[in-house]
Amino acid sequence: QLQLVESGGGLVQSGGSLRLSCAASGFSLDYKSIGWFRQAPGKEREQLLCIGSSGRSINYIDSVKGRFGSSRDNAKNTVYLQMNNLNPEDTGVYSCAAGRYSGCSQHLGDYGVWGQGTQVTVSS
Repeated sequence: QLQLVESGGGLVQSGGSLRLSCAASGFSLDYKSIGWFRQAPGKEREQLLCIGSSGRSINYIDSVKGRFGSSRDNAKNTVYLQMNNLNPEDTGVYSCAAGRYSGCSQHLGDYGVWGQGTQVTVSS
């Protein structure tokens, strides 16, 4: 069974940091891009960034540039999202998704396996 499992979410104070993990099972992430998404309460899901198979990441949302970054550990079949200087507007459910290709994409149809999401709550 192809699965992505996110972990590392929780409650953090404004200004704090969290690192989310996205672990794959049933398939290898070696040649796949990973997209990170967020759905804030009452809002549509948005794509925050993507990390390609080469390790190069692209941020798509101005509000997270300079604060969020992604890395990957292919030996652990896991991708990480490091989030720094969090603020209450970062509250939401964070999900990862495996791309069908090695390069990044902003087309949802290019992502085939999705994680269940992990809740991040930032208190003021």
